[in-house]
Amino acid sequence: MIDGNIDGIKNFTLDELEKIYSIRTSKDEVCNVEILNIISRVSGSIEREISVAINRKGNAISVAIGDSTSVEVQVIDISEKRLSGVRVIHTHPNGYCNFSALDITALLRLKLDAIVSVAIVDGKIKDFSLGMLRLYNNKLEYDEQMNLSLDQITSINILEKVRFIENLIKTNDVIEETEEKAILVGSDTKESLDELAELTTACNIPVLKTVFQSRNKIDPAFFIGRGKVLEIASMRQLERANVIIFDDELSGSQVRNLEGALGAKVIDRTTLILEIFATRAKTKEAKIQVELAQLKYRLSRLQGLGTILSRTGGGIGTRGPGEKKLETDRRHIMETIYDLRGELKKVKKTREVQREKRNKENIPKVSLVGYTNAGKSTLRNTLCDICARKDTQGKEKVFEADMLFATLDTTTRALTLKNKGLITLTDTVGFVRKLPHDLVEAFKSTLEEVIFSDLLCHVVDVSSDTAIEQYKAVNEVLAELNAIDKDGILVLNKIDKASENQINDFMEFIQSDESIEEQTIIKISAKEGINLEEFLSLIEEKLPYNYRKVEFLIPYDKSSVQSFLHRNGRVINEEYREDGTFMLVEVDDEIYNKAKECALNILS
Repeated sequence: MIDGNIDGIKNFTLDELEKIYSIRTSKDEVCNVEILNIISRVSGSIEREISVAINRKGNAISVAIGDSTSVEVQVIDISEKRLSGVRVIHTHPNGYCNFSALDITALLRLKLDAIVSVAIVDGKIKDFSLGMLRLYNNKLEYDEQMNLSLDQITSINILEKVRFIENLIKTNDVIEETEEKAILVGSDTKESLDELAELTTACNIPVLKTVFQSRNKIDPAFFIGRGKVLEIASMRQLERANVIIFDDELSGSQVRNLEGALGAKVIDRTTLILEIFATRAKTKEAKIQVELAQLKYRLSRLQGLGTILSRTGGGIGTRGPGEKKLETDRRHIMETIYDLRGELKKVKKTREVQREKRNKENIPKVSLVGYTNAGKSTLRNTLCDICARKDTQGKEKVFEADMLFATLDTTTRALTLKNKGLITLTDTVGFVRKLPHDLVEAFKSTLEEVIFSDLLCHVVDVSSDTAIEQYKAVNEVLAELNAIDKDGILVLNKIDKASENQINDFMEFIQSDESIEEQTIIKISAKEGINLEEFLSLIEEKLPYNYRKVEFLIPYDKSSVQSFLHRNGRVINEEYREDGTFMLVEVDDEIYNKAKECALNILS
């Protein structure tokens, strides 16, 4: 029986592969030469990988058309203190013997005795690579020998090597190396690559090296030049990195080509951001939005994605919607997207009901917007400490941390200002350069709070060396949301950390750019509480105010009017007199019209 993808393969080709089951390999040798000749000849003719699994008795137990993960091998936990007892020999019809990311993942996850790749050119064997497990500081890693000749591969006593490794595993407390370690690659700007490093750190992945290559033209196959790919492949081998992260969006075919050439999982900036969102989302709405963005992103790349959709994959890029076979994945994803959009519509309706209630009550709405890690959540928590309503003081604070995308869930809290009473303050998800379009689309229901706000407070981390670029990036997203022209305050945060030069440079940019309309600017430190009272006063000054002070005298037999004013107005003074209750109350037009029969004077 031939496993894997046999669609379009002729019967005589399948019959030739069936012969492999009857060929016996010596226990000591890596693979029988006759088997190598068959798989190289067939692989060259059909231009697909052929994989053969051989047990320690020398019998072929699986023959598959497909990569090294197409063979049926049971996943073994390292706690079993043994290897799988199976070695996998497979062809690379692209002519390169170096291992792909899937090959290395299969070797480590399946605990193979060995993995061998056979480079094929015009149906003939070019050279081999041999990969085996090894112990380094009690950690299970892999070792690879490349560009071996036929004589060299057939002269290896594989059983001796396997027994040596297995004895080490049995006599040591082995830790399976599951941590992902990254090399970053960028071709845009070094500042963008630095930010990619921050994003990677936010995903709890250590960065071993960064590679920058300035390019005028993008390589359609590898994104970067073939020479640079070989350089990164050597660096990956030296540093023992297992994931390569690119600073720009890659196509599915580029991911597949790069994984094959580099021998490591390859992801792009978008996948990394989606991964952070997937791990940080807490509310039902945020989880739906992240999954929707992930699915839309994967839909156009199903054909090219390698390790991410592999059953032996794992780690970054695999959290969220899960994995399916390619032929059913597209339909499954489309159905899931449809269902998620329905769920999102329900959440949107709930938000609309809450918003309508606030609109009816004429509560002014203030939103904090800004680049990720600009200090919005810290500012929101501090302002809530200063002037939160009594009934909201016990509510949980927004998570704040010095990391990118600490906040994903939009939250709204009520604040009471000194002169203008009740307002709502909304903390929104932070923006970032090259924010995936699908993510902006998915989070639009959340970002509607920005669209319907009366006042936008654009928080800028003025201590950042890229504050100007961050400011521009946020404005681009606001423009996409048609919220760029809203009344706002530019809040320069973290002045306690910023140097005079950083503040002056940013101010000079704002004043010199003619495309930027004159803005109200305030310098604060949310963490240290600097200028926050002035900031609140500025919010009061900028907010529309529809209330007026009215004197009421309410007869004692109309106490319902008194209760109504307490519920809906802002009571400034209240006295009990002989002829009724005197009240000085701030009310809007609707409240005034309902209680005007008891009104004495309109003061303002």
